[in-house]
Amino acid sequence: MALPTFEEAEALVTRSEGMRRALDVATRAALTDATILVTGESGTGKERIARFVHERSRRREGPFVAVNCGALPEPLLESELFGHEKGAFTGAVSGKKGLFEAASAGTLFLDEIGDTPPAMQVKLLRVLPERRVRAVGSTRDRAVDVRLVAATNRTLPDLVKSGAFREDLYYRLHVIPIDLPPLRDRRDDVLPLARQIIARTCRANSCGPCSLSSEALDALLSYSWPGNVRELENAIERAVILAEGQPRIERSDLPPEVREARQAPPSAEPGDVPLTLAEVERRHILATLDRLEGNRLATARALGIGANTLWRKLKAYGVSPERRS
Repeated sequence: MALPTFEEAEALVTRSEGMRRALDVATRAALTDATILVTGESGTGKERIARFVHERSRRREGPFVAVNCGALPEPLLESELFGHEKGAFTGAVSGKKGLFEAASAGTLFLDEIGDTPPAMQVKLLRVLPERRVRAVGSTRDRAVDVRLVAATNRTLPDLVKSGAFREDLYYRLHVIPIDLPPLRDRRDDVLPLARQIIARTCRANSCGPCSLSSEALDALLSYSWPGNVRELENAIERAVILAEGQPRIERSDLPPEVREARQAPPSAEPGDVPLTLAEVERRHILATLDRLEGNRLATARALGIGANTLWRKLKAYGVSPERRS
């Protein structure tokens, strides 16, 4: 089964093996109605994966409804998810459908499921196997036709051990797990993502196209990105705005913590295996290709190799070898 193209999955473009595995699982899972649990640090793109699943599923014409389970107090969360009847509580002057019903024939995304209060976990446990909900203040259940995707940046097995999360609910959610690697483990994705965000930001702000200077490239590759893709998006959007329509983003346009980052040696991380010469070459070629905005002939000239040699290497790396003058 083919992985998504750049056009099919904006902001999900990847060269890293870990992210490609996650996208492969998401692509296969999208063809079913199985419950999905997406895990990963904050900012790794969990909602984007959920939307990607929805857009490739048979439910793509239906709604995609998202709710942050950790952002609402328990009474309000119950009403939001299941709805309420008129007069069910003070202020309920009319009945209201919940998000389970609002997502009918589509996908419901429960973000930060690990922050769900214990009483709400019990209610969710009843809904999952039967796909039936009961509105607050009602005495009858209503069937819902919805695909469920949950996500969390917490380690649910640890929460299960501590008693903060129900084990039975965990296994109900953990039908198809998708774990998203942090951006620091996706170094090969930083520059393609940065270029993508630049193009999107320039379009949104009606400014001319711009590229990254070599110094800015070095800074992006040297920084550890604790805030993951979300932090990268914020940094690039800031840089495009501060560049004020200039054709090139400079290191000085980046946030202080990014521009002050210093390049670490390849094996600086504890437990890292030293890079092979072939891997160093691969990273250098792909970084040069990104710096020259995908221009194959210019990349070959900059590297001092023949165009045919570059074509063969890109093909071996799984990068489209189509030539561009």
